[in-house]
Amino acid sequence: MRFLFRFLTVYLLFFLSSSSNAEDENSYLQRPELQQLINKVSDKPGLSKERLEKLFSTVKRQDSILEAIARPAEKTKTWAEYRPIFVNQQRINGGIEFWKQHRDTLTRAEKEFGVAPEIVVAIIGVETRYGQHKGKYRVLDALSTLAFDYPPRSPFFYKELEEYLLLEDYAGIDIENTLGSYAGAMGYGQFISSSYHNYAVDFDGDGKIDLINNPVDAIGSVANYFAKHGWIKNEPVASRAYIDDNIADKEELASLINPKEMKPELKVKHFSKAGLISQDRLHGKEKVTAYQLNGQQGEEYWLCTNNFYVITRYNHSRLYAMSVYQLGEMIKIQMDFGPIQ
Repeated sequence: MRFLFRFLTVYLLFFLSSSSNAEDENSYLQRPELQQLINKVSDKPGLSKERLEKLFSTVKRQDSILEAIARPAEKTKTWAEYRPIFVNQQRINGGIEFWKQHRDTLTRAEKEFGVAPEIVVAIIGVETRYGQHKGKYRVLDALSTLAFDYPPRSPFFYKELEEYLLLEDYAGIDIENTLGSYAGAMGYGQFISSSYHNYAVDFDGDGKIDLINNPVDAIGSVANYFAKHGWIKNEPVASRAYIDDNIADKEELASLINPKEMKPELKVKHFSKAGLISQDRLHGKEKVTAYQLNGQQGEEYWLCTNNFYVITRYNHSRLYAMSVYQLGEMIKIQMDFGPIQ
């Protein structure tokens, strides 16, 4: 009996020690980078050192976040696989209802910022299904995990974490409990902290900037984001194109399609001369970028304007931007003419 008691005592001490070490490994409170951050912002309103240390004592590394950011859909799926996720009848119907519900706000946003309503609606639809799915991770956990345990982009997320803490005073955000995406994006339009500071607006004039629960502020803020990134009113976004084999210079076309630089640099007429022809007959002076996408019916070719490039400033993926564009177009068409049979 005495031997059994000693064995259980040693086992219990070992178990508690192992658990404590595991918890310490997942805790960020002792990390010098976090202590540096705490010292940096502890003079801001409401962010005393004592409060921040108590707040971060609840933060643990989230391995599921690290797994998610390592395999984003934009990098792992083809266009044929990616498009149905976002361009489908359920999301179109949701966009129509959202547009009807917020018609006056969207009209005012278009007048003030020059951004087409269908693009604003589509962004909110792609990001959160019109506010239904704003994220399941505590933003504090997500940004801490990525700032301290995701070396490829640690500096970026470290800065976003700092910006997030300051949002409490700036926008009244509950920094302890607010939920968002695995990358720390928040609200209807999934703004990251720095975008919240730089582009969020109080669009209903109530004295608060609330992108978490207020769709009016979210609509105005998405439109402002696009305007600030160079959206051109009434400019098209993209045009389907085809290769004219009679004049196509295959080598030149191969060098022009899917460039690393997404910003349009060449005019439509340059692509036309090389054999890539716009189906919508964009005028020859517009600058565009050419993309080849692997769709459900095979290869697709697109000529994309500055406004398409602006969508990629929201998410640096041509698949994402094309989904936003096509979802917006489908919502607009079915708003006017009803469901397509």
